[in-house]
Amino acid sequence: MRTASIERNTNETRITASLTIEGRGQYKISTGIRFFDHMLELFTKHGGFDLSLTANGDLDVDQHHTVEDTGIVLGQLVAQALGDRKGINRAGYFVMPMDETLAVVALDLSGRPALVYKDRVKVRRVGDLQTELVEDFFGGFVNHAGANLHAKVLYGRSSHHKIEAVFKCFARALRFACSTDERLKDHLPSTKGLL
Repeated sequence: MRTASIERNTNETRITASLTIEGRGQYKISTGIRFFDHMLELFTKHGGFDLSLTANGDLDVDQHHTVEDTGIVLGQLVAQALGDRKGINRAGYFVMPMDETLAVVALDLSGRPALVYKDRVKVRRVGDLQTELVEDFFGGFVNHAGANLHAKVLYGRSSHHKIEAVFKCFARALRFACSTDERLKDHLPSTKGLL
């Protein structure tokens, strides 16, 4: 079982979290931002991970620190749980229809962080979440997981559906990238010899 636990404390946030890659989609999540909790819950369910995460942030100032730091912690959890990354598929992608919305995510656990994010959301908030912070969440993730992540909403009407489709795609792409290939279990998926 590939697992990781982290406690990250700063002057702005206090986050305690644990992740199991080969989970059962079970979650216990509390960030103080309900729509964000919902996105992390469905990420866990669609990824087949187990995630426990409690974030206490300075929400009286803004949501930014809580959302970005949660992305940082999730990236650290993935990196820690994967260890040397031998035998993983490394890359994954998924296309997700969410009613009238269609989104695609492609990611590579290459060790090189990069993010391209286009969600077509035009509203300031969905539920209680400041929508511009979704990109900051993924930025925190890629920088600490060592991942390339490209996320794009191709079309859609509902801002809720656009963000939800991206999180579901992210979960399923990550699930495949983290999964292992028995034939290559002792091999690092790189001609460079390191990730």
